[in-house]
Amino acid sequence: MDDDARRQRFLDHLKVERGLSAHTRRAYDRTLRDLVAHVQGLGRTTLTVRRVDLRSFLFKAGRGRSPATLARHVAAIRTYYLWLTELGEITASPADDLEPPKVGKHLPRFVSVSKAAELLDETTEAEEAGLRDRAMLEVLYGSGLRVGELCALDTDDVDLAGGLVKVRRGKGGKERHVPLGPAAADAVVAWLDERGTEPGPLFLNARGARVSDRTVRRVVERRGRQAGVSALHPHALRHSFATHLLDAGADLRAIQEMLGHSSLSTTQRYTHVSVQSLLDTYRQAHPRARIREPED
Repeated sequence: MDDDARRQRFLDHLKVERGLSAHTRRAYDRTLRDLVAHVQGLGRTTLTVRRVDLRSFLFKAGRGRSPATLARHVAAIRTYYLWLTELGEITASPADDLEPPKVGKHLPRFVSVSKAAELLDETTEAEEAGLRDRAMLEVLYGSGLRVGELCALDTDDVDLAGGLVKVRRGKGGKERHVPLGPAAADAVVAWLDERGTEPGPLFLNARGARVSDRTVRRVVERRGRQAGVSALHPHALRHSFATHLLDAGADLRAIQEMLGHSSLSTTQRYTHVSVQSLLDTYRQAHPRARIREPED
């Protein structure tokens, strides 16, 4: 089996056995394609590669790139060689001592409650697939779904009477139920009136196939521009969902469950967002917290 066939088998493993998202699999595939080309240029294969070869690849691939990109390369390589050892293709992984760079943790981007309301105003009739787009936006913000989870929804995953969405293919293959608010439910009903209620993918493209994450990103970005929010992405609506719940007093563990986070520490990022929001409000509103103007 050559390196290309081995790489394809690895990607199948990531999908079937590990349940990684299509986005992650594509990222790992790009890394491995570049790695295969690099080691072939050295007259080696991925089975005969040395640690120094992997380090030279990371030096070349990471030049001018962000620490997050380099960390992704390291994760892909380490996962690949761990899989090869589990298969018995190699006896020891040459990637064991590869360490990703420390990536700074950025606070999640979110929009204010008023800006979220503006984003979710009725789409104009001039917009293509207005009802579909509005329903997608409402579900993204109203249920805090990842873009891939939204695209994977089928009609029978939405319980309009019970106000719930079933996420069958969450991150890591986990299934969960998430509340669907009245506004999102109404938008889905309006979309189904146009789409029809036959079983299948909930959100369709112009050809009648399941909508892609790229289409959803374009819809969100366009609505953001219309509302004066530049470079808006679907994850910002997910972040807004969590932040607004937390600001309103929702329990952190309940938010963790709704977001589908395996670790509470991931959800705790939103506490920092809310604390910063509180500080900003305090500094703007409290008379003893305002910055004094210099006297003439």
